[in-house]
Amino acid sequence: MMLFFQRLGKSLMLPVACLPIGGVLMGMGYWLDPVGWGENSLAAFLLIKAGSILLDNMAVLFAIGVAVGMSKKNEGTAALAAILSWLTVQTMLGADTAALLLGVPANSPSLVPFVAVDNQMLGILCGLLAAVCSDRFANVEMPDYLGLFSGRRFIPMAAVLMSLLLCVPLYCIWPMMYHALLRLGEGVVGMGAVGAGIFGFLNRLLIPIGLHHVLNSVFWFDVASINDIGKFWGVVEGGVLGQTGMYQAGFFPVVMLGLPGAALAMYHAAKPEKRKRVGGILLSGALCSFATGVTEPLEFSFMFLAPMLYLVHALLVGLCVGAVAALPVRAGFQFSAGLVDWVLSVPAPMAQNPVLLLPIGLVCFVAYYVVFRILIARLNLHTPGRVDLLCQSLAQPPATDYAAVAREMLAAVGGAANVLCVQNCITRLRLEIKDCVLVNKTRLKQAGAVGVICPSSTTLQIVMGPKAQFVADEMKKLLCSQA
Repeated sequence: MMLFFQRLGKSLMLPVACLPIGGVLMGMGYWLDPVGWGENSLAAFLLIKAGSILLDNMAVLFAIGVAVGMSKKNEGTAALAAILSWLTVQTMLGADTAALLLGVPANSPSLVPFVAVDNQMLGILCGLLAAVCSDRFANVEMPDYLGLFSGRRFIPMAAVLMSLLLCVPLYCIWPMMYHALLRLGEGVVGMGAVGAGIFGFLNRLLIPIGLHHVLNSVFWFDVASINDIGKFWGVVEGGVLGQTGMYQAGFFPVVMLGLPGAALAMYHAAKPEKRKRVGGILLSGALCSFATGVTEPLEFSFMFLAPMLYLVHALLVGLCVGAVAALPVRAGFQFSAGLVDWVLSVPAPMAQNPVLLLPIGLVCFVAYYVVFRILIARLNLHTPGRVDLLCQSLAQPPATDYAAVAREMLAAVGGAANVLCVQNCITRLRLEIKDCVLVNKTRLKQAGAVGVICPSSTTLQIVMGPKAQFVADEMKKLLCSQA
C-alpha cells in the first residue's frame, strides 16, 4: 500500500509543479483589484483568469498526471484515456444528466451533490482507471474487420466503457458521501472553539480528494445559516463581534507562515545534491501560500509521498484554528488566508485584534519547521529531494553502455520471464517481479547496484544513482524485444 501511495505521489508531482504559476498570477490579480476581483481592472481580470486556468482545472490535471505516472509504460495514450474518462464521468454524473435519470426537476435539492462532481477525488479515480486500461488493453487483438481498434487504439474506448460502468455505483455512493460530510459539519457547529478546531482538521484532511469544499459550505456559506464569510464582510446581516470569523482566523497563521516553515524543513531535509532541484518548487509554493493563500502546490508536494506527514499537518491546522477561535482574535478572507486577505481584513468591522495573527504565525513557522524536520529525519519520510536512507551512497553505473548494464541486471533478476514491470525514480529501479527468490543480489551489485531492497516477495528496488532512468529505459527495450 505504501508503494502505491509513493507511486501516486510521484505521478502527481508533474501537475503539482504547474500550480504555483497559477497561484502567482491570481495573487497578482487580487493585489491589483482586491475588492472587485477584476471588475475594476482589466489587468487584474486577465491575471485572475489566467491563473484560474490551472487551479480551476486541477482535477483534470491530476487525472492526466496519475494516468501517465501510474501506467507501466508511461504512455501518452493513457493521458488521452484519462481525459475521456474524466469527460465521461463529468457528463454522466452532472446535474443535467442526473435530473433526467432520476426524473426530478432541474431545481430539485436532490441534485445538489451532482453539481459538485468537479473534484480531485474523481480526477484521481479517472486517472487510475485510465492507467489500468492502458496496462490491460495495450496489446489487445481484435478480429480483422475491427482491426482499426486493436492494440493501443482500444485503450480510449475501454476507458469510456469502464467509466460508464464506474458511474453506476457512483450514483449511489457520491450523494451519500456528500450528505455525510454535510451532516458531520452541522454536528460540530455547536462545539465552539473545539468545533472550529475539528473543522480545521477535517478541512485539511479532505483536500487530497477535493471534498473540503463540501464541508466549507457548512461553515463559510449559508448551508447551515452560519455564513461566516458573508457575515464577516457584511454581505449579509447577523455578524457578532468576537464570534464571526472564528472559522477563518486560524487559517492565517498556518497558511502565511506555518506551511512556509514546512517548506524550509523539507528543503533542509533534502539531499544536498537535490536541494537546488527541489528548491524552486518549494520556494514558489511557499511564496504562493504566504502571499495568496494558495496552499495546494506545497501540500500536494508531500501529501502522497508522506501521508503520515500530511496527517500531522492536518492536526496542526486543527490545533491552530481551535486555539485562535478560543482567543479574542478574528479575521476573515474573501479568497484565501494569505497576505492579501489579511491586509484587507484589518479594517473590517468584524475584525478583532488581527495583528496578533502575525506573532501566532511565527509560532506556527517554528512549530512546523521543528516538527517536520524531526519527523522526516526520524521516520525517514519520502519528501521532495530525499531517498531511502538505507543506502548511504549513490553509485554511477560502471560504464556508459547502459544497454550492457541493463542486460546484466535483467539476467540477475531472473530474466525477462520473471519481470512484470519496470519503473524508475531519480535514483533507483523499481521492478515488479514474479519471485524474489530468483534474484541474484551479488550479481546485481557487480553490475553497478549500490543496494538491493525487496519490500515484498513481488517488488524489487535496485539503487543505481542518478543514471537509473537510462538503465530503466534500456531494460524496457529488452523486455519489449523479448515479449
